[in-house]
Amino acid sequence: MNEIIKNIEAEQLKKEVPQFNVGDTVRVHAKIKEGTRERIQVFEGTVLKKQGGSSRATFTVRKNSNGIGVEKTWPLHSPFVEKVEVVRLGKVRRAKLYYLRDRVGKKAKVKELVK
Repeated sequence: MNEIIKNIEAEQLKKEVPQFNVGDTVRVHAKIKEGTRERIQVFEGTVLKKQGGSSRATFTVRKNSNGIGVEKTWPLHSPFVEKVEVVRLGKVRRAKLYYLRDRVGKKAKVKELVK
């Protein structure tokens, strides 16, 4: 039974997985269904966390919208996630950036990683 589940999950994985890390600013292009029509909506923000593995891997992105913090979590291998663009690389020392939830304004920024 366990091998059957592994085979089904392996088929659902995306061929090209976007490369980004915690702290990066990303643009997530997500498919939205409204009735019979489909459109792509862009959500831009900072990656707070990545978790899980295989087909269950998810990532959480946070942005400020009209002074209110908005977080969304997407499955990495979901067919509704069209693509993930990395806007800028962040310099962080932690795997989860929950401390950004308490910060507002310039304090909520992540330093840019210069290579």
